[in-house]
Amino acid sequence: MIGVLVSGEGTNLQALIDAGLPIVAVASNRPGVPALARAEAAGIPTAVFGAEDYSSREARDEALARWLLERGVELGVLAGYMHLLRPRFFEVFGRRVVNTHSAPLPAFPGPHPIEDVLAAGVPETAATVHWVDEGMDTGPVIRAEPVPVEPGDTPQTLRTRVQAVEHRLLPEVVKELIAA
Repeated sequence: MIGVLVSGEGTNLQALIDAGLPIVAVASNRPGVPALARAEAAGIPTAVFGAEDYSSREARDEALARWLLERGVELGVLAGYMHLLRPRFFEVFGRRVVNTHSAPLPAFPGPHPIEDVLAAGVPETAATVHWVDEGMDTGPVIRAEPVPVEPGDTPQTLRTRVQAVEHRLLPEVVKELIAA
């Protein structure tokens, strides 16, 4: 059973839904985001865990982890979730959490990988799926697929090509992990 954490549009969540994966819960740190509407349209239970609703980020992450466990989640998937998970989350939930990242790791961690790749002038980026730990994009890489940087690429044109790969790669990796 899969639980997905989201913060925005939810295109990677939609790819997981379209792949027919057993998603039993979708949580967000932000209310009203399109990803929550995507989950609700698919009949998946949702919840919002805003940091402002808890005494600390640790308390919020503990509540989030408990909510996932109560729903039988065995694998967590970060699909555009833009908060680092605190150690308390992993103490409660465990370490079976994956993330997708729009650049090769460990070379380009952080919240703006496409822009960082373009600024570095490297010939390619990657769609990367990795294990999540307490750091920012520091967990071991599970699989990465290169995406060439083309002359004249803008952040949007490159992001569009990387997302197309992510939308295929993330469901493939998640299917393999839940089958193992």
